[in-house]
Amino acid sequence: MSIDWNTYQSGDFYDELIGAPGQARKPARQLLDYLKTLSEQEYADRKKAAELTIQEMGVSFTIYAEGGNIDRAWPFDIIPRVIDKDQWDQTAAGLKQRLKALNMFIDDLYHEQRVLKDGIIPEFIIKDSKNYLPECEGVSPIYGTWAHICGTDLVRDGDGIFYVLEDNLRVPSGVSYMLENRSIMKRVLPEVFEEIDIAPIGDYTAQLFDMLSALSPRPEETPVIVVLTPGIYNSAYFEHAFLAQQMGVELVEGSDMVVQDDNCVYMKTISGLERVDVIYRRIDDVFLDPEVFNKESTLGVAGLMRAWRAGNVAIANAPGAGVADDKVIYAYVPALIKYYLDEEAILPNVETFLCFDDEERAYVLANLDKLVVKPANESGGYGMLVGPHSTKKEREQFAKLIEANPRNYIGQPTLALSTAPAIIDKFGLEPRHLDLRPFILQSKNTYVTTGGLTRVAMKRGSLVVNSSQGGGSKDTWIVTSEAKE
Repeated sequence: MSIDWNTYQSGDFYDELIGAPGQARKPARQLLDYLKTLSEQEYADRKKAAELTIQEMGVSFTIYAEGGNIDRAWPFDIIPRVIDKDQWDQTAAGLKQRLKALNMFIDDLYHEQRVLKDGIIPEFIIKDSKNYLPECEGVSPIYGTWAHICGTDLVRDGDGIFYVLEDNLRVPSGVSYMLENRSIMKRVLPEVFEEIDIAPIGDYTAQLFDMLSALSPRPEETPVIVVLTPGIYNSAYFEHAFLAQQMGVELVEGSDMVVQDDNCVYMKTISGLERVDVIYRRIDDVFLDPEVFNKESTLGVAGLMRAWRAGNVAIANAPGAGVADDKVIYAYVPALIKYYLDEEAILPNVETFLCFDDEERAYVLANLDKLVVKPANESGGYGMLVGPHSTKKEREQFAKLIEANPRNYIGQPTLALSTAPAIIDKFGLEPRHLDLRPFILQSKNTYVTTGGLTRVAMKRGSLVVNSSQGGGSKDTWIVTSEAKE
């Protein structure tokens, strides 16, 4: 007996895999033909194999919960998400366009601020941004790139089109899980990879290394690159260690480095101090340098900003890049693309209401039960209101927050997020909402992952896909619709 795909229903939502009961969408036809041949025991065996692989590989994530943090095995569903290659190629072009414009915007803000003088963005938005760092004014990172690694969250609505939900330009995480998902699937369904032309993703860490190497202030020498982590208690520590190991570079904490009188950064080794050329930092700006930011920080390196401003070390992402990682700025990205590149945005934004605008704020306040309301600078799905799933008390609280600080909030329609089948409990198939986080690298060249990290809301009906709040994941396959017969 096998799972009955003919009875699977996604309701009113666009399903990524199934177009009609029992019928796969074109790029997923070969996959579904294979899945229909599996018995319940085979599904159980594959599911168990995935769980054992995750344990063996030590893939884990930290959930922040009341009463403490919980480390748990990476939640994974063995039915992959499938995306047509032609659609993905267009999406990748849009992601490159978007990051190029955002980097031009950041560079402009810390220099001439033409975008403010020309009225493209109101000046008060930048002045009120906690992520605008005056300490970065006048600095010119190589290639004019501030955000070297970006994780852009994409969603599909009922029309099957990808929309940008938000940009993550500070310390975006998740790429290691994308890579591990593929490793798990190759163990669980190895025969499928022989039959279906699935685009590879294994070159990411090599691309990351090359991107970081291109930032070195000493191009004539082999660069010394490090990954700067807050330590083992950070929720993404697995990823920090994974990427350092894959690139063959040192994983360091702030106490492992020192800035000398020559304004260069050195790593402490058993043979003495070794100069560091590039720091891939996974800690927030405020903790980077106690000389400049949080005086109590023990995570960063005293003098790091001096070394960076002097051009003696590259930092990815650069301090101050987070000024564009703001959900208010997000609403202006199509205008920024037009302003800096004289192009129309390839990827559309989700409709967004800015609460600092009197008319738009009035609309948001009158429709809190229908909208999703987000603070400008929170991440991980925290601090937001999902109107249709909220209580009257929660809506009243949010109304007060918006009135008190309208610049800090945006409203968006509650999207009919696309779904994909997931194996729930033993063998039941149920639709689960999902999003996609591809990763874009930019320095000398620009690179986009083939697909990205698909995050899945594991609770029935939930729209919260964030791993830190209990979401799961799937492997993401980019395939051609003209699949092999």
